[in-house]
Amino acid sequence: MEAIYWLIAFVVLLGIEALTMALTTVWFAGGALVAFLLALLGANVQVQLAAFVIVSFVLLFFTRPFALRFVNKNTVKTNLDSLIGRHGKVTAEINNMEAKGAVVLNGQEWTARAYEDEHIYPEGTVVEVKDIQGVKLIVSKFEEEQ
Repeated sequence: MEAIYWLIAFVVLLGIEALTMALTTVWFAGGALVAFLLALLGANVQVQLAAFVIVSFVLLFFTRPFALRFVNKNTVKTNLDSLIGRHGKVTAEINNMEAKGAVVLNGQEWTARAYEDEHIYPEGTVVEVKDIQGVKLIVSKFEEEQ
C-alpha cells in the first residue's frame, strides 16, 4: 500500500513543479520515486522515509545550482544587477581617499568609488561597473580588449 502513496506523492509533486516551474518540488519528486521503488522491493516504511529525505536533499543541494544555471540562463537581469559590467563616463574625479566621484551611466548620474583605493580616475575616463555598494557604483578603468 505504501507504494501507491509514494506514487501519488510523485505525481502530485511533479504536477506542482509543472505548474510553477520554480525548481522546488522536482527534487522531492525524485525522492518519492526512489521511495516508491523501495516500497515495490518490499523495504520497510522507515527505510522508504529515510531514502525519500536523503535523496530529496542530495538532489536539492547538489543539482539545483547546476540546474538553475541552465533554466535561468536567458533571464534578463533587472534593476541594479543589470548595471554590473556596463560602462559609464566619469563626470567628477573619482578619488576614494577624498570620498568623491561621480559617473554617468544610462543617462543617470551615480556616486562612484574606485574598485581599488589607490586608483584615481579623472573626469572623462570611461569606467566599467564592477559592483554596487549601497547607492555607489564601484568602478575600474575600462580597458578595451584587443
